Amino acid sequence: MDQEELHHRSVQAYFDGVNDERFEDVAALFAPDGELTAPGTDTRRGREAIAAYFAAALRPYVEHLDDPTRTIFAGDTVTVEIHYTGRLASGFSLEFDAVDVIDFDADGLILRLSSWYDSHAVRARLRLARERADLTDAVALGGETLA
Repeated sequence: MDQEELHHRSVQAYFDGVNDERFEDVAALFAPDGELTAPGTDTRRGREAIAAYFAAALRPYVEHLDDPTRTIFAGDTVTVEIHYTGRLASGFSLEFDAVDVIDFDADGLILRLSSWYDSHAVRARLRLARERADLTDAVALGGETLA
């Protein structure tokens, strides 16, 4: 199997694992000292920390899909454009575009994955969703709201 095919299979396994919430399987795609960097968070190092990151980051979503829309192979680096869609338990939906840059070692394990997206816009939308959910909960419990 050539290098590009090996990387293609790893990338596919990565997205399948994330979308199916098989975070231990995703972490196993990383080198033992592999790194994951996402906007606004500390770099995670090692498989255990990487699996824990995905579990925590996706826990609020009852539905989520990382849809790779374009993949660019350049030696041991693969760049993937992604369209993310998710839905919280409150019914709030969130969509955004992201880019993952993945560096592989000679064995096809992920050395480093950096994810790029507008974290300020995403966090603002999540804050709004929480505020709306809190407001809905307050009304449902007979609480008063301030305009």
